[in-house]
Amino acid sequence: MHGAISTEDQLARVVSAMKGVSVAVIGDIMLDRFVYGEVERISPEAPVPILSVRRENRMLGGAGNVLSNLAGLGAAPVVVAVVGDDEEATTVRTLAKSFGANPDGLITEPGRPTTVKTRYLAGHQHLLRSDYEKNGPVPAGTEAAIIENSIDAIARSRAVVLSDYGKGVLTSAVLRAVIDTARERGIPCLVDPKGADYRRYERADIVTPNRKELALATGGMPTETDADIAAAAERILRDCGIGTVVATRSQDGMSIVGRHGEPIHIRANAREVFDVSGAGDTVIATLAAALAVGANLADGGALANRAGGIVVGKVGTAPIRANELAAALNDESACSASPRQARLYDWEQAAETAERWQARGLKVGFTNGCFDLLHAGHVRYLGAARRRCDRLILGLNCDASVRRLKGKTRPVNDERARAEVVGSLGSVDMVVLFGETESENDMPLEILARIRPDIHFKGGDYRIEDLPEAEVVLSWGGEVQILDLIPGRSTTSILEKVKS
Repeated sequence: MHGAISTEDQLARVVSAMKGVSVAVIGDIMLDRFVYGEVERISPEAPVPILSVRRENRMLGGAGNVLSNLAGLGAAPVVVAVVGDDEEATTVRTLAKSFGANPDGLITEPGRPTTVKTRYLAGHQHLLRSDYEKNGPVPAGTEAAIIENSIDAIARSRAVVLSDYGKGVLTSAVLRAVIDTARERGIPCLVDPKGADYRRYERADIVTPNRKELALATGGMPTETDADIAAAAERILRDCGIGTVVATRSQDGMSIVGRHGEPIHIRANAREVFDVSGAGDTVIATLAAALAVGANLADGGALANRAGGIVVGKVGTAPIRANELAAALNDESACSASPRQARLYDWEQAAETAERWQARGLKVGFTNGCFDLLHAGHVRYLGAARRRCDRLILGLNCDASVRRLKGKTRPVNDERARAEVVGSLGSVDMVVLFGETESENDMPLEILARIRPDIHFKGGDYRIEDLPEAEVVLSWGGEVQILDLIPGRSTTSILEKVKS
């Protein structure tokens, strides 16, 4: 039985329980490269654009993106995959380790390159993708190593995900060994499927096809309505010996169709669909983590649906995070009762949100300060900054930083209180803390480099060439604007007046 979907509070407890739970991820891992630049001219050699490269991001894709999402949820991923004997394999191992996965589970196959997918973007316009890979089943020796590592990984896990991208790691023998071992140990086995023949996943507990994949696996059955999805899923259950189909349906949410009970159709709740890259990995990772901590399918599906709705609002392949999922569960009741409030984000969330705003063509501004006792000078300054950009991010010195700058008696209000007060201003769209460590020198250089705003605002009578932040902001083509402050208005003067 799927069970009924629990309340938001109960779902939030499931999210909290995910911390530290082990989930094995077995399948095709790859390295995703995103090369960003600008196109200002056409090549004289051929009618093609010339991309002037500005920066490059590298992240794990395929099974690696499932690792990333599990780590974001606080789970402890265990990985089994194949890489080449090359420089890219070193990068994959380093990234896997950063997600808490032991890179020893990555098996080296000499002569087989690490799969690399490179995307070239001008601004956020996708120009080209190049794939460097070798498909086809792995050799017998590598297959035996995959099976051995997989059995060991399953023994240390409470759920297993098979991430099939058709690159040759999940051979018939590997699939059979993994699925049978998971069943013997009584842990759920989930498959992100590939191709038209799902009989190769026989006895798996769950497969998670999207609408297109479900149609392909059923010989072209319609997959538009709830009834269509249910009929196609039932065909898979009947013909392929699979326990449950969890069909992801993009803007229509998802459907859970099992052998017992009525289908459950969960509606989408994405507020903004920007990029669906990697959303399937987010769904299966969240569902696996929920089942690993004992949630039923209905609750797991509801959480996976929420998680998918969050990541499609991000730019590129970006993982879900436990605090984002918890906040989404809280949104419906909180937003209806509360006035507008800019959220306090961590650095990664701030960078992702800023990138999403910029991808929509919005100009992102950044300013910073202690903002201990909010006064008219602060309000006017922030209003002036916001009128010069489309979104304003406020970098707030954390408590430790304020003490270093202002003395042991400050701040008067702690960082959470200051963030809540300044975040309630209509001029502020996001708040982010900085200065936790002395190495930051109580300056926003590191957070500026992470967020890369279009404009950095500074209040006072500074010269741009004298500002350490200016060199950082100008390095990516941003600008620095100096705004006037109201004379005599400061927190320090207010406190002196109170004392006197």
